[in-house]
Amino acid sequence: MAFGSFNQGPSAPMAEPNTTPLVDVMLVLLVVFIITTPLLTNAVQVDLPRAQAAEHQAKPEQIRLTVDAAGKLYWNDQPVAEADLPTRFAAASAANPNVELHLSADKAVRYETVAKTLAAAQQNGVGKIGFVTAAQ
Repeated sequence: MAFGSFNQGPSAPMAEPNTTPLVDVMLVLLVVFIITTPLLTNAVQVDLPRAQAAEHQAKPEQIRLTVDAAGKLYWNDQPVAEADLPTRFAAASAANPNVELHLSADKAVRYETVAKTLAAAQQNGVGKIGFVTAAQ
C-alpha cells in the first residue's frame, strides 16, 4: 500500500514520538564530553625560564639587578633593600636617561617580588628592561 490515501478520513495522531534524532544528538554530545573532559582536568607543568641566546656583553650604562630564591636583591652584585630601589632607580635614570636594567631572577622567586621591582624601575624613569636567562 502507498504512504497515504485520499479516500480515507482524518488520520489519527501518531501514538509514539520519533526519538531517533534525540538519541543521535545525545550520543554526539556524550562523545564530545568524553573527549574534552580530560583536557580540562590536566594541569600544564611549566618550568621557567631557560633560553639560548648570545652572551650579553656588560656595558657601563646598565644596572644588573639579581633576585635570589629567597627574594633578596643584589644591585650590581651588592645587597640592597627593596625599599631603597626607587631612590636608586631615580638616581641612575637622572645620571643617564638611557640606563638599562638587566634583571636576573631565580625561577623559584615569587612573581610578586619581580613585579614590584619592575614597577619601581618604570615609575622612576628606567625604560629599558631586559631579562637575563641561563644558557642551556
